[in-house]
Amino acid sequence: MTGMTTVVERLRGDRPVFSVEFFPPRDAADEAVLWRSIRELEAFDPAYMSITYGAGGSSRDGTIRSIARVATETTLVPMAHLTAVNHSVAELRNVIGWYAAVGVRNVLALRGDPPGDPYGEWVPHPEGLNYAEELVTLVRSLGDFCVGVSAFPYGHPRSPDLDTDTTYLVRKLRAGADFAIAQLFFEAEDFLRLRDRVAGAGCDALLIPGVMPLTTPRTLHKTIELSGASAPDRLLRRLEPLAGDPRAFRAEGLDVVTELCERLIAEGVPDLHFYTFNRSKATRELVTRLGLLPARA
Repeated sequence: MTGMTTVVERLRGDRPVFSVEFFPPRDAADEAVLWRSIRELEAFDPAYMSITYGAGGSSRDGTIRSIARVATETTLVPMAHLTAVNHSVAELRNVIGWYAAVGVRNVLALRGDPPGDPYGEWVPHPEGLNYAEELVTLVRSLGDFCVGVSAFPYGHPRSPDLDTDTTYLVRKLRAGADFAIAQLFFEAEDFLRLRDRVAGAGCDALLIPGVMPLTTPRTLHKTIELSGASAPDRLLRRLEPLAGDPRAFRAEGLDVVTELCERLIAEGVPDLHFYTFNRSKATRELVTRLGLLPARA
């Protein structure tokens, strides 16, 4: 896999960049929407793009097919997600081999949530893995991969406290991960405190903030759900009164996210990772506002 670009290589420049995340299509109509968005964002030259992986492998084939097409038909740097849910080690080795075969060098290694209930009891596959740390080790053992992991600004739902959560994050990074992408958060300080905790543990790995464009009440509620934390009153006071006015909500929501990103850039983050919901317009607007466009775009 020599000669292929890695996520880390794309983040080594002297200016901040952005990246984008999509999910695999469920049907032909979804696939058309996904590829329209991919092509629209390709012109903006994101540092890399990723495609998620469904719980229990439910969208594994769609992820492999889509990421293979990105690798072979676009100029984008692809990163594939991989979870340990409901997979034996043999199955995981097979998926990793598929990624390598289609030209994917970057993998986001996630333990994953129990199917059907993200907060349910974790039951490992009898021939599988129990921790993301083990998945990182497996991926790195099978090729020259650049590996990322997840991080949680408010702590993983199953972590008893932030110190324990930081310990496990650092273990994932020291197992061979090159970077971590932080789950959603509301205030720049929430991410910056996470970065400080990791640095305080003696780890200098790259940390990347995950950002959701707030364009509708649905995206606000999704951010709350995925963050695992309550939204601050200050944010709710700005957005909730506009719930009945789609245009006003979108305008204010993008202002909120722009302010968040500007603070993160001022604090030296190397990359802003946008969750796109397979749509490109809001991300393109934010990237343009933030001055993250390459010269050729």
